[in-house]
Amino acid sequence: MSSEHQDVESKYQVTHSTPPPVVAGPAIANPGPLGLCGFALTTFVLSLHNAGAGVASDGPHGVVTGLAIFYGGLVQLLAGMWEFKTGNTFGATAFSSYGGFWLSFAMIYVPGADVVGSYKGDTALLNKSVGYFLLGWTIFTGIMLIASHRSNVGLISLFFFLFITFILLTAGKLNHSITCNIAGGALGIVTAFIAWYNALAGLLTKESSYFTLPLGRIN
Repeated sequence: MSSEHQDVESKYQVTHSTPPPVVAGPAIANPGPLGLCGFALTTFVLSLHNAGAGVASDGPHGVVTGLAIFYGGLVQLLAGMWEFKTGNTFGATAFSSYGGFWLSFAMIYVPGADVVGSYKGDTALLNKSVGYFLLGWTIFTGIMLIASHRSNVGLISLFFFLFITFILLTAGKLNHSITCNIAGGALGIVTAFIAWYNALAGLLTKESSYFTLPLGRIN
């Protein structure tokens, strides 16, 4: 090395700083099973009523209101917010939206809201309004079914059966068809069990279980 180069180095000392170590953030639990369980249980109880399982298919189902507000609604909405934190846009959209669905559905039957009372006993008009409400959610569920096409068989099956369930329930309300309502309730029960299966598959990880459940991953 030349003396001229050494003089330059001594004049302009170059310091090499070591970057600070990367500190990993706290681990975030998978909110998926919680959201799926909230959806499944609320869907299951309402679908038993719609299917006429020991009760009248077109009878009252006020017992579902509490579930729809707290478990299907609030808990699922919170699961959706945590899905945003994990970076799962699909899960965040699904859980937050269906949490909103259950909360808005419950509001129809909360006495203090007087939604039903505002129709002044006009059951036909009330059913048509609820049918339009369900139609909107049918369209949304169709969008989510399309968006899930590269996920796994378990999730695709969930949205497929939910889509058909919404179609039948919408037809039941708009056409005053008890048969469609019962069929929608029956498929809703199937949908609930598929949601529970997906939730259990998410809970049974290799770290926490002696076995896992297949979901039929596509991507």
